[in-house]
Amino acid sequence: MSKRMVILGGGESGVGAALLAQQQGYDTFLSDGSSLKEKYRNELQQAGIGFEEGQHDEERILAADEVVKSPGIPEKNDLVKKIRAKGIPIISEIELAYRFKGDSKIIAITGSNGKTTTTALTFHICKEAGLDCALVGNIGYSFAKQVAENPKPLYVAEISSFQLDDIKTFRPDIAILTNITEDHLDRYDYKFENYIRSKFRITMNQQSTDHFIYCCDDEVTMKYLNRFNIQSNQLPISMKRELPNGAFIKDGDMYVRTGQDFTSMSVYDFALKGKHNQYNTMAACVAATTMDIRKDKIRDAVQNFQSLEHRMEHVATIRGVDFINDSKATNVNSTWYALESMTKPTVLILGGVDKGNDYSLIADLVKEKVKAIICLGTDNRKIHEAFGNIVSPIVNTGSALEAVHAAFHFSEKGDVVLLSPACASFDLFKNYEDRGNQFKQAVKEL
Repeated sequence: MSKRMVILGGGESGVGAALLAQQQGYDTFLSDGSSLKEKYRNELQQAGIGFEEGQHDEERILAADEVVKSPGIPEKNDLVKKIRAKGIPIISEIELAYRFKGDSKIIAITGSNGKTTTTALTFHICKEAGLDCALVGNIGYSFAKQVAENPKPLYVAEISSFQLDDIKTFRPDIAILTNITEDHLDRYDYKFENYIRSKFRITMNQQSTDHFIYCCDDEVTMKYLNRFNIQSNQLPISMKRELPNGAFIKDGDMYVRTGQDFTSMSVYDFALKGKHNQYNTMAACVAATTMDIRKDKIRDAVQNFQSLEHRMEHVATIRGVDFINDSKATNVNSTWYALESMTKPTVLILGGVDKGNDYSLIADLVKEKVKAIICLGTDNRKIHEAFGNIVSPIVNTGSALEAVHAAFHFSEKGDVVLLSPACASFDLFKNYEDRGNQFKQAVKEL
């Protein structure tokens, strides 16, 4: 009799897990408490996978041999508690994918900020070097779906802490931890340490032949590094000191060393600008070097990389004013990085649904660089309280169109209008992509 696998949640990762489980001979059933997107419903129907939406058949779910839980469902969910109480193992979709990946290699990237950019750049370098690889996880396809439908010898995966919470054997050949800052604390009982432990799980199954790349300038990472029994080969990156192994930047040059190999290149050749992107670029270059990719290939790829949509994306220059879409900045740290890379007077568009933000983190940068703040959210009180004494004017707007017009009004030739909201977007938009697209549309109509 085949094992019963229940998938909780029918988004990208849930449907991917269902397709792989079905393909591998599990008796598969998917359950989603809300309604499925049409695309996913069609995929399940075509594969002949049983599913329910808008409800949970508890009896059927609690009869499972194993449950794959979508990363969006918290531990405190009642159904999850019941599954745990019955002792049914819960795994994440990346764990299922790992089980059936064969002898393919994995580069896995996690961290509070910079992980999407680092993942995209690492994938870009591997592809430019002619490796047959796929971009999976939080960007691109679900990892499980890729394994089911189009397996590759190499996977470059962006992994969130929620996905790491439910791994058992998942073991990346190369793990990258970009940094750790306070985010998603609502999911970790508001204990920063719980979130930190989740991030370090990326190394828990690694062995001495694997590599672990991390930022040794990141205080939190360094404070906790020695509390974990990390078996893999450690390759730190830094801008503050020279390192015997890993990568560092000194006087405008990046040096990479992994074992015998030694590479250097000028940071002025990096396509990605801003200090935080130098960290992302270093991490990607170290990963590529451990894959034995030729230096000239790495150099070319780093020079011709196009930055991601909604991440410090230059939209247009209108009457001498640059418009930048950084809608993906959904926490204060992301906005800090955006402001840190600004070299011109800035009109900042901020606001949305706040996850307990501490705006004092960006107060100094705002004082130094921001000439006006345009609020884009339904409740902007905290922004007014945080910056009322530092910046004038602070204006409230209720749509992307209004925000763009107000920002343009307060800017002059040589300024930048930066959409970097530091908040989630659900109050006025479907998601950060929708927010970024509406912003870009409004800029184009000016």
